[in-house]
Amino acid sequence: MNATDRSLHRRFVPSSAHGLARRSIDIAVASAAVILFAPLMLLIAIALLVEGGRPVFFAQTRIGAGGRPFRMYKFRKFDVRCDPHGLALTVAGDSRMTRIGRILAATKFDELPQLWNVLRGEMAIVGPRPESLAFVDCFHSGSEAVLGYKPGLLGPSQVLFRNEASFYPQSMDPLLYYREVLFPAKAMIDLSYYPRRTLASDIVWMARGFLAILGRVPPPPNGAL
Repeated sequence: MNATDRSLHRRFVPSSAHGLARRSIDIAVASAAVILFAPLMLLIAIALLVEGGRPVFFAQTRIGAGGRPFRMYKFRKFDVRCDPHGLALTVAGDSRMTRIGRILAATKFDELPQLWNVLRGEMAIVGPRPESLAFVDCFHSGSEAVLGYKPGLLGPSQVLFRNEASFYPQSMDPLLYYREVLFPAKAMIDLSYYPRRTLASDIVWMARGFLAILGRVPPPPNGAL
């Protein structure tokens, strides 16, 4: 961890205990998913290589539990020629996406490599969505409490904002809209859930997450947007 990362880690609340039972479930679910989806992941990797070449994976530093940075992995959705320092959001009709990338975005299969992050203990199956460093300034006025929980693949904000790319109005800068509208809404949803979560409720959100991938997404609660 370099000096910048240490400063980032000190800025936020320390990570809360994830719990042996939840960690055991994470390992079991992630391991089963890796075995189940291995053929699909191999097919995606081959398709990306054929379409645009390397790299197959997209790695980005994200903010983890306690504000500790970690490298999160996805399948690459954007053209290899895109500026790696471009817009830190994906919007509807994003011209940077390849043909395979659009399929991955629609199905959320680009998230499958994060099973490796779960097995490494950097992420959980259920937890708040890890933010990129571009939005580290958003954690203030109580929202930094989200960082007390291990980030996850699935959870309330991931399910309710399944179609987030379509939320951005054309009349407003997407970065500003994310900071002023979407981030506070997601933080509010997460902080209403995680302090009172149970193993049973986490399992329910796992099921709802899989249903969301199939297109069955509940509307955000009143006042969230």
